[in-house]
Amino acid sequence: MRCPFCGAYEDKVIETRVSKDGTEIRRRRECEGEGCGRRYTTYERIEESMPLVIKNDGRREPFDRAKIEHGILVAVAKRPVSRDQVSALALEVERELGELGVAELPSRDIGERVLLRLRTLDQVAYVRFASIYRDFRDLEGFAKELDALRGEDTGRHDLGVVVEAVEPSTERTEPGAKPSAEPDTDAGGGAGAAEDTDAPGS
Repeated sequence: MRCPFCGAYEDKVIETRVSKDGTEIRRRRECEGEGCGRRYTTYERIEESMPLVIKNDGRREPFDRAKIEHGILVAVAKRPVSRDQVSALALEVERELGELGVAELPSRDIGERVLLRLRTLDQVAYVRFASIYRDFRDLEGFAKELDALRGEDTGRHDLGVVVEAVEPSTERTEPGAKPSAEPDTDAGGGAGAAEDTDAPGS
């Protein structure tokens, strides 16, 4: 495995763990490149046939779970949601899409599946994500979403934070786009993807 820091191909596995559901192997590696010694994590999983993502402008892109994780991480910033919970949510969406058996899927469908799960995980994160993804162009639409959440018990409640922290979007953002500090919801992931776990998903 090529070191993501120095580019060396020499490393050693210092820890191996199998996920609880047995679908993924996590390996902690240490680079043996000269003067490096950095540690990083790789994941091995069965490669599934995932649908292409149809963007709003008609473009097709490969499914990438890392994009879902990125979008969720933005939405849960400073919320009591762990990285493991984010990864589990993204993985759940990926598996659901893989089971559909379709060749293509609109990006909107992916975003709706993410929203469904965020709604029960953390309502503040849900509203943050929805405020961009659902394109609230006026306060009325935003207020209706908040009222709907107040009328049900779907998970963690701290909606007062959102009223001040989130404003209706003035431009359309779809799953897979990467605006700064905005949710990104094209999902996916491949075997052997490396991540620097000393610091913090087509």
